This record gives sequence, C-alpha cells and structure tokens, in this order.
Amino acid sequence: MPEISRFYGIIIRMYLIDNEHPPRHIHIKYANAEAVMELENLNIIDGALPRKCRQLVREWAEFHREELVEMWETQNFHKIQPLE
Repeated sequence: MPEISRFYGIIIRMYLIDNEHPPRHIHIKYANAEAVMELENLNIIDGALPRKCRQLVREWAEFHREELVEMWETQNFHKIQPLE
C-alpha cells in the first residue's frame, strides 16, 4: 500500500483500487490507532483516531482533496506535501 504522506507521526496511505472498494478513502495510522477516512465528506468510516489526530488529517485532506480523488481515480500514486 503506497504511503502518500507522513506528518506528526501520522501515516496516510491509499490501497490499489484492485484491492479496495468504494467509497473513495484513505487509510490512516497513528501510534496504535488506525482508521479509514472517506474523501467525499472526510468522515471516519472505520476505526478510530484520537481527536487531535483526526482534526489534523481532516485539515490536510481538505487542502489536498482534489489531488487525493485524482490519485484514487488514476492510481497514479505519489507523495503529497505533509501538513506543516
């Protein structure tokens, strides 16, 4: 699973579409917590994250949403600038 970004100990990944299913989403890992965030509304649809981590990922994903959707559609994975 390609790593798309890493910041503040948070790892963001996206699976190949062959191994995945709708809706468009990203996988998040932070310490022992793991979650899946839908790209449409940026809600957690599986797992759980600490509140501050969830807020940081949501802020990052809002800024990069178009790029994330395009990456999901094209399967052209690349690194995305981390949150600073």
